[in-house]
Amino acid sequence: MENIVVELKRTKGNVHFETVSADHPAITVPFDYTPPLGTGDGLAGLEALVMTFSGCVSTAVVGLLMRLGKHVDGYSVRAEGERNEQPLSLRKILFHVQVTSKDVTSEDMEKVLQHAEAISPVWIAIKDNVAVETSYQIN
Repeated sequence: MENIVVELKRTKGNVHFETVSADHPAITVPFDYTPPLGTGDGLAGLEALVMTFSGCVSTAVVGLLMRLGKHVDGYSVRAEGERNEQPLSLRKILFHVQVTSKDVTSEDMEKVLQHAEAISPVWIAIKDNVAVETSYQIN
């Protein structure tokens, strides 16, 4: 498996950057910070981290449910990152899943979320530094 290669360049203002992945060169992601240091015209690093966590864990959750033979008619997540101020860092992620399905059970969700914790690369990467609280609702 090849390494992940990302290029970042400063494009405008003090701390406005644009990033692109070698695997997806057509997708540019802007990073910036709030004024007065930045302009606020891009994602802050912690914001991008919570988004990345949500996408990575959701891929595992939906994939695991499908592997169990479950039908996922709808799926959404609301993730909230709790910050520490000094030093500025991420303390906790509150990760709430909403699944629409006729056959997914609470037992399925408990099992899948536990398994996702063990296999999601981003969750594994932050595990020792960021607490994660999961919850779910099945519609």
